[in-house]
Amino acid sequence: MSEMKTIAVVGGGQMGSGIAQLAAMHGCDAWLLDTDPSALTRASKSISSSIQRLVSKGQLTQAVGKDALGRLRYTSNLQELSSADVIIEAIVESEDVKKKLFIEIVKITKSSAILASNTSSISITRLASATSRPKQVIGMHFMNPPPIMKLVEIVRGADTSDETFNATKTLAERFGKTVICSRDYAGFVVNRILMPMINEAFFTLYTGVATKEDIDVGMKLGTNHPMGPLELADFIGLDVCLSIMKVLHGGLGDNKYAPCPLLVQYVDAGWLGRKRGIGPKKGKAKVQATAKEAAKEEKKVEAPKEEKKEEKKE
Repeated sequence: MSEMKTIAVVGGGQMGSGIAQLAAMHGCDAWLLDTDPSALTRASKSISSSIQRLVSKGQLTQAVGKDALGRLRYTSNLQELSSADVIIEAIVESEDVKKKLFIEIVKITKSSAILASNTSSISITRLASATSRPKQVIGMHFMNPPPIMKLVEIVRGADTSDETFNATKTLAERFGKTVICSRDYAGFVVNRILMPMINEAFFTLYTGVATKEDIDVGMKLGTNHPMGPLELADFIGLDVCLSIMKVLHGGLGDNKYAPCPLLVQYVDAGWLGRKRGIGPKKGKAKVQATAKEAAKEEKKVEAPKEEKKEEKKE
């Protein structure tokens, strides 16, 4: 496969904009697509600020920063991505939404294009099954924020070709990343380990074992983690954490992955962390569910397939 020259990223949020920035900084022409023009405006400002910070810290030269900004293009028109060598989706963590996107992408991209998903937990094999080119579908999971974090987790689906894998690995290394490879099981490597820890931190708060401050300080000073698990959940987004726990619970079939009722309650209330300005680190952590409410939530997470039905009854 020839050198990747044009990278397209779908999703103008923190992850998508960070991946587009990363591609541009490493000499690729980069498209960033979002259906919401205001999201693209925010992404453009965020990327410009990020590049300027890197330049001011001496981590990026002025010339490279200027070149990167010149390589970025923003659009809400999917047709603009037709010339891309690789399309990386970084949209909402929903299997159905991602499948629909891949179906549309296949219609407009060249036949040699690689379709990569930044999913942190969803089966690559199932995403690939929605397309007519499963050999060219692969997981390329960046860590947040993509321009800074050194790791990319590559996940091969059942049909992913060696050519697709090698090209994706080469691209990640071109971006200056260390690559780890995971088999296509729920949560892959990083979130299979990380999310249960975050979930257990919520259980520790939920059952009154310790305060949110002591939980985070304990893990930072006791295990040398740079951030405590509740602080990290705030940064990731509680809705994302809950979504991944549901994927783990459903995909692995073990109740040890059942989401903590307090995490469920926070997401239901819209307390999603930094992006909403409220979460376990922002003043609502002392909310306690009643025994009756807890029983309801536990029933929901033990039977995830009935969740929508239960919500309608309530």
